[in-house]
Amino acid sequence: RSIVYDVYSNREGDVVTGTVQRADHRQVIVDLGDVEAVLPVSEQIPGEAYNPHAKMRFYINEVRQSTKGPQVFLSRTHPNLLKALFEFEVPEIQSGEVEIKSVAREAGNRSKIAVYSRDPNIDPTVDAVGACVGTRGTRVQAVVAELGNERIDIVQWENNLEDFIKNALSPARVSYVVIDEAGKVAHTVVPEDQLSLAIGK
Repeated sequence: RSIVYDVYSNREGDVVTGTVQRADHRQVIVDLGDVEAVLPVSEQIPGEAYNPHAKMRFYINEVRQSTKGPQVFLSRTHPNLLKALFEFEVPEIQSGEVEIKSVAREAGNRSKIAVYSRDPNIDPTVDAVGACVGTRGTRVQAVVAELGNERIDIVQWENNLEDFIKNALSPARVSYVVIDEAGKVAHTVVPEDQLSLAIGK
């Protein structure tokens, strides 16, 4: 028990593959090989099925020591799960050529990641976004499939805040952005027919 706790306490923040053992209305029990872990209902993707013997990837959210031994708590909704899945799929992220700057996630519905190319000689839009999308969308589709068809938008990160906000609201067309630095607010104007697209759910 002590050894298992030591191993997993150092793995908080890692992504692991586990096998679903059983599920009820409160939690899902997942076999990680040397320990049974818990996926609480609060960390489950809404509407996702957790069928016995299904293999899935999970984010290790927390590890606790208890009288019964180590307790490992998992997540399927954590933004870093999305980040790690792209790291698995995109060699350019693993090599450091492309960096994920930010992730916003509404698990099971829609997520956005902001990516940036560190190579100044390459067009960052084509390079960073294209690398994450993959040929004919293969890389992003692999992540989408892992997350139960969650919609994922990949946008170009910009140092200029106004440009970045325009990118982040895509595919909506943004007329203009007014930054209020003191209030940390961006007043953003879009055409009326773009409003529902810009604000999303």
